[in-house]
Amino acid sequence: MLLRVVSIALVAALGLLQLRLWFSEDGFRGVAQLRGQLVQQRAENRGLAERNRRLEAEVADLRQGFSALEERARSDLGLIGPNETFYIFTGKQDAQARDLAAR
Repeated sequence: MLLRVVSIALVAALGLLQLRLWFSEDGFRGVAQLRGQLVQQRAENRGLAERNRRLEAEVADLRQGFSALEERARSDLGLIGPNETFYIFTGKQDAQARDLAAR
């Protein structure tokens, strides 16, 4: 009789452990969710690492050469050097410009 009660208790405990393993947040479902998050995080980290490499290269280029600094000043600040002429071309063309272009 005692053996039967102990056996039933062990089977019940095993059943409860199985339920927890399959259906709780820290069971198989939780592991699957964490694996999905891990894949997403690794992809994001790869993108951020690539961005960091580009920024490091840009910083090194700015520290080493004047040409990169000049290029940055031209694009960001609109630098015009001595003996240079600055032209702005708009998307609009008048009839005279179209006639000249057609010739």
